[in-house]
Amino acid sequence: MKIHQSLENLYLVDLDQPLEGFRNFISSWIFTQNDLTILVDPGPRSTIPVLINAIQKAGVKKIDYILLTHIHIDHAGGAGLLLQYYPEAQVICHPQGICHMIDPEKLWSGSKKVLGHVAEVYGEIAPIPKDHISYQDRVEAGGISIQAFQTPGHAVHHLCYQIGNILFAGEVAGVSYPLEKGLYLRPATPPVFIYEQFRNSLEKIAALSVSHLCFGHYGYRRDPKNVFSTALKQLDIWLNTIEKHYRRGSEPFEEIVFNDLLRNDPSLTYFHDLPKDIQVRGKYFFCNSLNGIRTYLETKGSRSSQY
Repeated sequence: MKIHQSLENLYLVDLDQPLEGFRNFISSWIFTQNDLTILVDPGPRSTIPVLINAIQKAGVKKIDYILLTHIHIDHAGGAGLLLQYYPEAQVICHPQGICHMIDPEKLWSGSKKVLGHVAEVYGEIAPIPKDHISYQDRVEAGGISIQAFQTPGHAVHHLCYQIGNILFAGEVAGVSYPLEKGLYLRPATPPVFIYEQFRNSLEKIAALSVSHLCFGHYGYRRDPKNVFSTALKQLDIWLNTIEKHYRRGSEPFEEIVFNDLLRNDPSLTYFHDLPKDIQVRGKYFFCNSLNGIRTYLETKGSRSSQY
């Protein structure tokens, strides 16, 4: 099933990829109220047909706003293509990301360099016409208020969106996977990572009054205070653990750090409860997050993000 109803007016759409473990991974969200339809993170180009089918199943006839939490290919790569089917929609994006979505050549090149074959599977990033994309802190439409919060950390161009009691969190708190018991959470700290910036964004969002949390990866939770408390503690566990082994010169570095975190990060202890293919995908992205923190330790946060 590609579409799940989380609340009366909220739907999660699975954008699975033909790669090992890339299922129950990319969340696109459809929110409808007062004849207004909002879509959060349309995902990569390759799954826009899946998304359109889910939109039709939800009985949606039009899209008013497309909200991008950030411009990484797995969240925003298909936005320009979706606009060809719903040309009345307006895209909201971080101001630093707008130029890259209008002309995505540099973003596409960077995506291929970092992700390789995975980027090719996601598909080339579709450009967005400049008159269809902008940034607004607050949007008032159809009796609904959309509040955007700038939350640099996972990316310098990261945004979270609050609509009533619902928070669309992107990757500000990392990556989750729904389990029957417990909270599995992993930080999403790729290069360029700056600890202070990431933590400040987490604290900002943790202070919001919301009751429902929608992840970019993956799913939906009703305990946002627990999620953000866990994410803040986890961030420090990862930083301290990686720094310990970085100072020691532990080798093989990635394997030793991973095993240490499996033992000492309370949320990561649920890793072995994940399906085997999800574990494979999790290990793949673990290395990316580890490298972001290691690079921060090497430079002590002196660098700034390139896009």
